[in-house]
Amino acid sequence: MGLIRRLARVLLSGIFISGGMDVLRDPGPRAVIAGPFLERVRPLAPALPSDPVLVVRANAAFQIAAAATLAVGILPRLSALALAGSLVPTTLGAHRFWEMQGPATTQQRTQFLKNAAILGGLILVANAPTSVHPASEIA
Repeated sequence: MGLIRRLARVLLSGIFISGGMDVLRDPGPRAVIAGPFLERVRPLAPALPSDPVLVVRANAAFQIAAAATLAVGILPRLSALALAGSLVPTTLGAHRFWEMQGPATTQQRTQFLKNAAILGGLILVANAPTSVHPASEIA
């Protein structure tokens, strides 16, 4: 079971590392998407920086760091919770399919549901038992 958990953590981490690297290289498109969402949540989080490029870069760096620790098994439960916490606002800000019309609706709904599935995987990792009974390792 240990090997399966390690593999699952690495697989979950890949999307965050890859996406985070993309954002660090070219934050502009994500900053444009994040801008309106950041304005909506600013009353709830007044300390949030006003520069959307800074916010998306910081989020990308945070996701890369949390994904790397998850992948190598350093505090995997905490890493998964951190990624889950960053995935929720990212998903709500970037994939608002319920506000769209036409062909973009289907694509954004798919991306929303993909992120929801990843969130489910992160919740499973965060809720995984910390130790495995030796008898469960047999066969």
